[in-house]
Amino acid sequence: MSKITIQTSINATIEKVWDAMNTPADIEKWNQASPDWHCLNASNNLVVGGKLKSTMAAKDGSFAFDFEGIYDEIIPHSYIKYHLGDDRVVEIWFKTENNQVHITETFDAETVNSEELQKNGWQAILNSFKNHVENKK
Repeated sequence: MSKITIQTSINATIEKVWDAMNTPADIEKWNQASPDWHCLNASNNLVVGGKLKSTMAAKDGSFAFDFEGIYDEIIPHSYIKYHLGDDRVVEIWFKTENNQVHITETFDAETVNSEELQKNGWQAILNSFKNHVENKK
């Protein structure tokens, strides 16, 4: 199984980034890859063994899917690791440097969609997250 890596740098404190990444009300605002999609709901129990769940849907109602992960490791303000229902692993590193938080996210590729499509989709969601954090009051 190959791994895909995406990255961004956010002009915000680690506390603001961490909170926006893990608070359900924030997740519902940034968790979409394009403006014609939205996140209908999100829940997050940020403890080892806890679940991250969300439902993403096309705004026109044509398609929706659930996303669910179970946390394997959490180092506050530094690292999150969780696995998906098909046992693929997602890892997220947070590094503060020069008044920015650098996020590196690595995930196991699935076999249905091309790796390029997966990378572009996950990167678009991460870009949406960056935009949300940097514009949040």
